[in-house]
Amino acid sequence: MSGKVCFITGIGGGTGEATARRFAQGGYRVAMLARKPDLIGKLEQELEGARAIVCDVADLDRLIEVCGAVETEMGTPDVVIHNAARGTFTPFLETEPENLERNFRVNTTALLYLARAFAPAMIERGSGCIIATGNTSALRGKANFALFAPTKAAQRVLAQALARDLGPKGIHVAYVLIDAAIDAPWTRNRFWPDKPDDFFAQPAEIAEEIWHTAQQGRSTWSFAVELRPYHEVW
Repeated sequence: MSGKVCFITGIGGGTGEATARRFAQGGYRVAMLARKPDLIGKLEQELEGARAIVCDVADLDRLIEVCGAVETEMGTPDVVIHNAARGTFTPFLETEPENLERNFRVNTTALLYLARAFAPAMIERGSGCIIATGNTSALRGKANFALFAPTKAAQRVLAQALARDLGPKGIHVAYVLIDAAIDAPWTRNRFWPDKPDDFFAQPAEIAEEIWHTAQQGRSTWSFAVELRPYHEVW
């Protein structure tokens, strides 16, 4: 085995795919997790050294199993990116409370499990990077977001706690907050079919900033990285 390893959850046709491509371009062997095999199967054939792994991170036992397999077969990841997300966007009186717990498991608990899986070897090695991707809900709650926003806020605070714990041990933890609609097929077609291109954040440009964050020197580590289109109101 040679080359660095990047472990990414939530590979879809947006930020996840673009990030996998960027790290492969940068010489990393990428372990790609997704609930469905279609896209990651194609990427596995296209990206040198990549591995496609079907995994729903809500299944924490399966996630632990996958982390162990990746560490055995590819080595301890140099970069871990938790991009998988689950949301519920309906009035809180019209949906089941269990959705909050499932969203929390995907968005927050899975991040904790990833850190527990890989941090010990990173600490022993003296280097590593863990990045979580977030969004505006990490900072505020809005109507119809009651079962989603709390999980992203908790994710951000968990990442901050991990950063303060692991930073002095040589592990860079960062939270990349994307305050934007991302230019992916499901967001355009479902929510904003009539918006111009510059309304959206481009996945390749998001991936470039994630790459940059992961490559920062130790004297200038970022924790909170906020990304938004130039005309976004905030």
